Amino acid sequence: MIIRTVRQADYSPISDLLMTTFSKSQNGYGGEAALVERIRKDPTYKRRFEIVADQAGRLVGYGLLSNVIIENENQSKTGLCLAPMAVIASHQRQGIGKQILTELEHRAALAKFPFISVLGWPDYYGKLGYQRASQFGINPPFPAPDDTYMIKAIIPDGLSGVQGTVHYLRAFGM
Repeated sequence: MIIRTVRQADYSPISDLLMTTFSKSQNGYGGEAALVERIRKDPTYKRRFEIVADQAGRLVGYGLLSNVIIENENQSKTGLCLAPMAVIASHQRQGIGKQILTELEHRAALAKFPFISVLGWPDYYGKLGYQRASQFGINPPFPAPDDTYMIKAIIPDGLSGVQGTVHYLRAFGM
């Protein structure tokens, strides 16, 4: 299996992967495939932050980072958010999600982005170094259980002095 940057030929299989994987998840399908299409149209979209897990030509995992801004009355700081990330059911619990996230974090650090935020399972993301965003004075722009909205510094001091509300791309519809 290889983790690689997305290709245009992957777009349809990615949509299928997202619809199938999220439809079978506890929270259900929430329009993730359409979200990805909208993010790709945003001027801040960077192909290097959209990757797949490719097993002999079959896509078994996917991850996408897009820009967010944490803002308060005194400052703003641009970072990234992970949304969506998915691994097909037959390949879950094999470390593929971790490999995808590790590669995305590496690419984010090379590009000098300070942090990645995520709305997700605290048991999973907590093991990968993500912490409750609220403990840094960082809040999502939507209601979410406190333990599910997390953040991780990707570069040294990436969260130093950062506080406020996270603002997503228009693609997210917020």
